[in-house]
Amino acid sequence: MATIDTRMGPVEGIKRNDIHEFLGIRYGKPPAGAKRFTAPEPVDPWTETYQATAFGKRSIQGPSSPILGPSRTDDLDDDCLFLNIYTPGCDDKQRPVLFWIHGGAFTQGSGNEYYGGVLARQGDVVVVTINYRLGLLGFLNLEALGDEFKGSASNGFRDQILALQWVHDNIADYGGDAGSVTIFGESAGAGSVNSLLAAPSADGLYHKAISHSGSSASMPPRDTTNLAAELLGVEKTNLVATLRGLDGEALLDLQNKGVMSGTGVDGTVVTRPTYDAIRSRGKDFIPYIAGSNLNEGTLFTAIMPDASTYAAVGSGLAISAMDGKDPAPYIEGLKETYGDDPKEVYEQIWNDLFRRPSTNMCDLASREGVGGWLYRFDLPSTIMNGALGATHACEIPFTFNTLSDPSLPGLGFHDANDPVVRQLAENWSNTVLAFARTGDPNGAGLPEWPPYTTDRKDCLIMDAQCRIEQDVDAVHEALWARVHGA
Repeated sequence: MATIDTRMGPVEGIKRNDIHEFLGIRYGKPPAGAKRFTAPEPVDPWTETYQATAFGKRSIQGPSSPILGPSRTDDLDDDCLFLNIYTPGCDDKQRPVLFWIHGGAFTQGSGNEYYGGVLARQGDVVVVTINYRLGLLGFLNLEALGDEFKGSASNGFRDQILALQWVHDNIADYGGDAGSVTIFGESAGAGSVNSLLAAPSADGLYHKAISHSGSSASMPPRDTTNLAAELLGVEKTNLVATLRGLDGEALLDLQNKGVMSGTGVDGTVVTRPTYDAIRSRGKDFIPYIAGSNLNEGTLFTAIMPDASTYAAVGSGLAISAMDGKDPAPYIEGLKETYGDDPKEVYEQIWNDLFRRPSTNMCDLASREGVGGWLYRFDLPSTIMNGALGATHACEIPFTFNTLSDPSLPGLGFHDANDPVVRQLAENWSNTVLAFARTGDPNGAGLPEWPPYTTDRKDCLIMDAQCRIEQDVDAVHEALWARVHGA
């Protein structure tokens, strides 16, 4: 055990293998009861020693797919605003901070599932992982029910911003530098990163950003209050009170029946599309890395093998991929390019849902700011006899370098005993660390990586042999242009 004095009060954590772990630190008051669906409130200081020796509760959520590992259904609650800190030392060294936002379609997951100790030791940095409200608790649009609910569709983002504010105010007590914070995340976590770029209340709380397979904020969140009232059999005037009285199972049932607003440009928290935010910040925009995996969609067809649903679900995804515009010409182009196999078309839509914004935002970051670096992760996974290829989320253990020790927790898409896998994990994690230190990803074991620009279109390909290639998205850029023009 290790006890430290902090500006919030005394905290006891765990010292393991020269890394101090402070787990389950509360950063927000419980958003429960009458506080459900409201903006989070910062936690008050404490006088008794805070026991930061076990993970905090996770947001209410359903079970995950077995492909992603054993599903946990314990420790779920409204009261989930906790963070975890991994640091080499609670001293005055002022280390760079890496602030991880987990994925899970904004409905699943937690920061508890990502071990930051390897990165902390490897790069002499502080790693923070967070829990935030998911599903209806974090992203239900109730604005139609009154001004008090403005921004309710982004309460989960408000949680993330409150956690960033806590880091800004307190991370020096844990050996971190509040002036050097890199936000990074995958899938919904990367979508969160890209949404925070367009949230003025987050400005100044981070200084670099990495988006792994992220979408962009582009469309307003949907209003599903009529559907919720109908399913619950109540008048809309009684909807909030009814929702606040539901237990977790009932909330998940509503969510599964379509009462889910989704994230977007709510106008209060996320005030404009991400693309516009990058343009408006211009030279003040931060260093930015974004990319996706070669075979993103294979995970989703493995999770949802019913091909009869691919066309309907894929159409909705394509609308998002095309920033709300009619995707019909794009979908027709996919069929012309890949054939009419609904599985193949569906997987390609998933690829583009993450690929198009990654490419566009790196382009904007290079044109407007100091630089945007584009990557694609190509190293095939080995689970399911290699059927998934370089699928969605398989790069995460490379980012955290948990592959350096097969006993560590984390996703297991690749063989941790393969020297090619271990070397790529070492080089990529060192690249992430270099970027967190300097805002430049070069000089850490990968090929010289130029920023993405429209004249060269350089992209880092991460594979058994890493390399820089130009114009790797030419085929799909032509398909996107059917909707958005050249």
